[in-house]
Amino acid sequence: MRGERTDLAPYAAKSVLSRGREHKEALKDNRPAFERDRDRVIHCAAFRRLEYKTQVFVNHEGDYYRTRLTHSLEVAQIARGLARRLGLNEELSEALALAHDLGHTPFGHTGEDVLDSLMKDYGGFEHNLQGHRVVTLLEKRHPDFDGLNLTWEVREGIVKHSSSWDSPDIIAAEGYDPERQPLLEAQIIDFADEIAYNNHDIDDGLEAGYITGEELLEVPLWREVTEAVERAMPSIDGPAKVSQTISYLIGVMMADLVDETTSAISAAGIISPEEVGGAGRLVKRSSKMEEKNRELKEFLYNSLYRHPKVETMRFKAESILTALFSACIENPGLLPRSLSASVERWGLERTVCDMIASMTDRECIEEHSRLFDPYRKV
Repeated sequence: MRGERTDLAPYAAKSVLSRGREHKEALKDNRPAFERDRDRVIHCAAFRRLEYKTQVFVNHEGDYYRTRLTHSLEVAQIARGLARRLGLNEELSEALALAHDLGHTPFGHTGEDVLDSLMKDYGGFEHNLQGHRVVTLLEKRHPDFDGLNLTWEVREGIVKHSSSWDSPDIIAAEGYDPERQPLLEAQIIDFADEIAYNNHDIDDGLEAGYITGEELLEVPLWREVTEAVERAMPSIDGPAKVSQTISYLIGVMMADLVDETTSAISAAGIISPEEVGGAGRLVKRSSKMEEKNRELKEFLYNSLYRHPKVETMRFKAESILTALFSACIENPGLLPRSLSASVERWGLERTVCDMIASMTDRECIEEHSRLFDPYRKV
């Protein structure tokens, strides 16, 4: 197999050691397995649709704000940087970063909460498990099987992605031992995800005027990094100062994570990827950074995520999704005929859930208008 790097750390994942794919297929070239997975994610429909799915601000609120797609790209950039510094497999980390939100709903975490509530009697909804469903069942890219036929390692990483927002029921996804930790390449995604959204949510919140620079200076970590930027660039001000402070903050967070993780790997005596699963979480922050990060997250939660204008859109999103779901359940004839086989295979509720979860923000708004606006032509 050409392209497999020879300078990886002994505990890094190797394509040649992958547990393989669910389905046998003839491959047209000899790319390393994890590089192929990354490419398959980038080219799948669910990835493209992230362009019009909410991060914090709904797409129509402005072209500046992040979407699920740009968020995923930022996570991938940070993940590759972390992987490189730790000697891990960059292609595997990149594949996982790009895939980590494939199962996300329209309207951000509001959409996930709404669908989970609506599906409580039918297995619930969790976006990591939905991402696994996307890459194993819902994507249609091959004539002989469903899904993207990704390696076991990428599928496990999707299922076991976790953060303060996510708490997947790994037991609900068969074939992945819930007692074992995923590979280091998967563990760094949890932190790359948080580093990305903490920092770009600050940027978007400032741009929207929902938070101010003065308020942010009350957060110790932001204040420390701001002071470092001012010392390095005494004349800096305005948007450039915000950009540089965010850049510095990402660097500080990454450096702390690399140092602490390197120490944890060394202390645990890990010398192979097989030993990672039973060693507990090895990718971690220092206790000082953990506390500073908690303070930053509390600020963002109270000042940005619960801002009245964000709450207003949350209320609208909940109303739209609930109405669409109820309409389709009560009137199955509204569903496209192309979903008939899905209803027979997975049931009406799960099919409607899959359909809504795959929709973009603007598709939901458009469909809601089509169904409920009496003056709108069908």
